[in-house]
Amino acid sequence: MTTAKQPAKAKQNSGAWVVWLFIGVMALVCVGSSILNRDSGGTTVPGPAADERADTVPLLVQAADSQGICYGWRLERSSGAEVSVGSNLGDGVPVTGDARCPRWVEVRARIMYTSSSSESNDWATVTVSGSDDLDRADLWAVDNGLDRFGLDTDTFIDDPGWAICRAAVTLPLLVAEAGVAPPAATPTADPATPAGALPDAGNDFLRDRWGWLLATVGLLLVAALLITVGFVQRGRQRATPAGRTRGTP
Repeated sequence: MTTAKQPAKAKQNSGAWVVWLFIGVMALVCVGSSILNRDSGGTTVPGPAADERADTVPLLVQAADSQGICYGWRLERSSGAEVSVGSNLGDGVPVTGDARCPRWVEVRARIMYTSSSSESNDWATVTVSGSDDLDRADLWAVDNGLDRFGLDTDTFIDDPGWAICRAAVTLPLLVAEAGVAPPAATPTADPATPAGALPDAGNDFLRDRWGWLLATVGLLLVAALLITVGFVQRGRQRATPAGRTRGTP
């Protein structure tokens, strides 16, 4: 009577492909996370949305007509590349260098986002400039007044598009407080189409961490796959006899 050995190669191959599958998926997750995180804090600076710009321009038009000073905004990347510009003259029209605006005030923000793997922090600079006839001390007071409305550098880093429009519509009030111009006139009647409120400032949680969240989801999917494969293999082992006997009993 002879006893045949149970073939172990099939079982070994079954376990090997599970291991290689796990290694392959992990490699794809790590590579994908690295690629996605490469731009998660790069030079991409989101500008104001179309409705934010559309709501800002009419308010600046009203203030400019009332105070005799043009108002504008300018949002830039750290390299100086323009992201968004506008004024009471219109969206995309700068307030500087235009004969229609001999007196003007502009808020300018420059934003720098760094990658999540960098030790450097995101940063922003916000300045208020004006035409030559305006006193530098008055412009400095307007610049410092932005913080009172929550428009500090952290706010510009979190949501630069919202912050730059908010700062632009705040300029007429701060200019009046500095004594540069009289307060802007209050409208006597409601506009035919009321301007919508600007949305609350957001945060950059997903911008900084979406690669890591994707990697986490990938790991959970791999774990679910391995558990499923383990149950299937366990069921096959229970269904297969441990060994068979040949020969005459």
